[in-house]
Amino acid sequence: MATAEGRLQFGVLQFFSNSGRKVPLPTVYSRALDRIDIMERSGAYEAVWLAEHHFTTYSVSPSVSMMGALVAARTERLRIGTAVSLAAMYHPLRLAEEIALLDMVSGGRVNWGAGRGNDPGEFKVFGLDLDRSYALFRENVDIVLRAWQDERLTYHGEFHTFEGIEVLPKPLQQPHPPVWLAASSPDAIAWAASAGYSILMDPHSSHADIGAKYAAYLKGLTAAGHPTAGRVIPMARLIAVAPTDEEARRIAVRGAEWTVASMSDPSRRKYSKGIRPAAPDQAERDRRSRVERYVDDVIIHGGPDRVAEQIRSLRADIGLHYLLCAPLSHSSFMLLTEEVIPKLV
Repeated sequence: MATAEGRLQFGVLQFFSNSGRKVPLPTVYSRALDRIDIMERSGAYEAVWLAEHHFTTYSVSPSVSMMGALVAARTERLRIGTAVSLAAMYHPLRLAEEIALLDMVSGGRVNWGAGRGNDPGEFKVFGLDLDRSYALFRENVDIVLRAWQDERLTYHGEFHTFEGIEVLPKPLQQPHPPVWLAASSPDAIAWAASAGYSILMDPHSSHADIGAKYAAYLKGLTAAGHPTAGRVIPMARLIAVAPTDEEARRIAVRGAEWTVASMSDPSRRKYSKGIRPAAPDQAERDRRSRVERYVDDVIIHGGPDRVAEQIRSLRADIGLHYLLCAPLSHSSFMLLTEEVIPKLV
């Protein structure tokens, strides 16, 4: 994998969205796999990163390990990222086994991304305490890494105790697959930096916020005595590309509306503590404001030349060196692959 000082790298953050349930789920999956085949053939992308979500049409992908095994069987070069394994929602030894098995059957092509998750509904359904989930997530990540490296695992933690467990298989990549932790909040970024973990950066912060968070992360690494040189830090960005800027903006607006609607789904809000529904007029104003924010400050959008220039600017302004692309339409993905990336590599 190239370092931060090398060429600009690209990956795809692959959702399995079924907006409005407009097509059968098998079609959602077949379209995503067709896209992954194009990634493999094109050579433009370092990895496909598979999103994990539960109980929502935002992305119907409850098992990145199962989907990753399918991707492994269809590809030879493309690396298989998890973005992310919701580590707090797993038994850590089962998670260690599944990701190690995926690394083995893929020929050592796993990029392991782990995250806590932030949907109160998922925690509620799985019977997990959201308030203790940070500590559980961190312990589970520690156990996974120990299980991969220790011949037999002995561990005494806050949530788990193991004595002399042989966790098999071990990953093919040694000492383990490259690891990233999803970090968006200042506390999560500070903790990851203090512990020396590399991070994945989210698709929902503004470009300016991503830059500020990345600068804080690098400062935290240095303060804790961890190296910064050579770290690959994927930054996820929503992307809309079309033949004209106007058409791309329309795609961006549709994508922003879908994203905001998904985040505001009442089935998610009902599990959130202390949140009361806003009055209808205020709710609509809030919705429009959030959509405008995505379009103006979060989504990279435009014709191929304009998108290429925006990416160059992010590289210069905030240190972008690995663009984790989340295309908002299949046509955006194709134009990105065929017309934008060739301008940048």
